[in-house]
Amino acid sequence: MKVPAVFVTSAAQPSDFPFGTLPELAVVGRSNVGKSTLINTLVGHDGLARTSRTPGRTRLVNWFEIDRKFHLVDLPGYGYAAVNRDLKESWRPLIETYLAKRDVLAGVLLLIDIRRGVQEEELDFIPWLAAKKIPVIVALTKADKLAKNKRTLEVMKAKKDLGLKRDPIAVSAQTAEGIEAMWRGMLKIVEAPKQ
Repeated sequence: MKVPAVFVTSAAQPSDFPFGTLPELAVVGRSNVGKSTLINTLVGHDGLARTSRTPGRTRLVNWFEIDRKFHLVDLPGYGYAAVNRDLKESWRPLIETYLAKRDVLAGVLLLIDIRRGVQEEELDFIPWLAAKKIPVIVALTKADKLAKNKRTLEVMKAKKDLGLKRDPIAVSAQTAEGIEAMWRGMLKIVEAPKQ
């Protein structure tokens, strides 16, 4: 499935954030979770979001306009990244300001590597989103790396660990597993009336 999608802009600091005109879905996850690859798979464009073999390449907040309906906003990854600690710490205010103060933020796509499972950051993040009433879709990436029965166990474990009402979506950029389910969830969020 190919969806009209274009890169809009990048921001290195909150003062660079563009004026918000469309609903935004923030793409959040650890540095090596496959955020850029999943964005490319969702829209069917290999080179839209830049991918790298080195975790932590996304160092800016990047906006992508999707089908003239909403923006996917790729945030720098947290956790492991091949960058120095000072640079990693400089991302924190950028990410926190975006998530806490962005008026057009409609929801969050929280990506977790299915092989690594839920970590401390996600355990803190889900209640924070709930307190702010920000809808979240939890996707377990790289699902093709596990056998089907193991995938099912990891989905159930993540649901329990995070206290979710709905199952996380097991997704794979290689096989397109879970991509339709991701789209259904994303459109439900961006098309919902603003509260």
